[in-house]
Amino acid sequence: MTGTRLDEAEREAALAMLGRRPNRHRRVTVGADKGYDCKAFITGCRRLKVTPHVVPKDKHSAVDGCIKRHEGYKTSLKVRKRIEEAFGWIKTVDALAKTKLIGHAKLAGQALLCFATYNLVRIGSIGGWWDAHHA
Repeated sequence: MTGTRLDEAEREAALAMLGRRPNRHRRVTVGADKGYDCKAFITGCRRLKVTPHVVPKDKHSAVDGCIKRHEGYKTSLKVRKRIEEAFGWIKTVDALAKTKLIGHAKLAGQALLCFATYNLVRIGSIGGWWDAHHA
């Protein structure tokens, strides 16, 4: 399989999961990265009454003005960036990218500890108690 086919399979799986949501009459949003910026995913989302908040590609983006014009889209991209920062910190600083633990319970415990540490670092930097760049 080529990289393109894997990306396509991932988008198809995402649409299948969105189609299985319990309350399909209520409109919802889904956030996604640049890999989901294609016509098939965006039309699939619209068919399922899901508003796609996809990060647009620099060139040949399928994200149109209809999606971008809403304030919720801009907010969604800001929140997504904050979430990505947390996961990036945890993968690099807290070494969760290559865990040495085996088993669901141990990994869940490590992830919980990592997120708790990240929250303490953020609280400390927001309160001005320390500079989080050195953590």
